[in-house]
Amino acid sequence: MGLKGNKQVHKNKHFIVSFLHALQGIITLIKSERNFRFHLFSSLVVIIFSVYLKINLNEWLWTLLALFLVLLSETINTIVETVVDLFVGDKYNDLAKKAKDVAAGGVLIASLFSILVGLIIFLPIILQKLN
Repeated sequence: MGLKGNKQVHKNKHFIVSFLHALQGIITLIKSERNFRFHLFSSLVVIIFSVYLKINLNEWLWTLLALFLVLLSETINTIVETVVDLFVGDKYNDLAKKAKDVAAGGVLIASLFSILVGLIIFLPIILQKLN
């Protein structure tokens, strides 16, 4: 299976091996990325809130889309930061800064979309319950 020393260097040939590596990637995100943990916790709160408010199927779809876009953008941000750090190390580089800033900007855009979706869905429900 393409090992160098005891490290794999070739493409996985079995689905289960690929799945386990993907799972390890998610575990790594949770353990090492504070912002990913924050977004994951926020998503859990929103899901609990959604169950409590009994949102409809269409609202669930938009809510889950928004949540997963934020988590996915945070994942891509982590990939960009890791690859940039691999290439530039501890040295400052304008292009490295640009790549990291743009990736972080992607997370911000996804987060703003998520907030907007939340306001559109939850604000009318909350206001109706208050009246």
